[in-house]
Amino acid sequence: MATITFDTHKFISTLIEAGFEAKQAEAVSEAFKVAQTDTDVASKQDIESLRQDMKVSMSELKVELIKWVTGALIAQAALIATLVKLL
Repeated sequence: MATITFDTHKFISTLIEAGFEAKQAEAVSEAFKVAQTDTDVASKQDIESLRQDMKVSMSELKVELIKWVTGALIAQAALIATLVKLL
């Protein structure tokens, strides 16, 4: 899990400058800090792992698609050859 840096002092100072009382600013800061720690954020490693998994999945999908298309083409050719012989 990635860690997000949070400067509580600067955050509280900004809120006080905006008109919050010190107690209110501290409460908002604490609530925001708790909300951040409860959130799962993807790291660069998580994203890279997902990217690698997707590449593998896409490769497997391409192989399956080629198999199905080749089979369908062979079946279509056989059907056309049969129809030509009958007519």
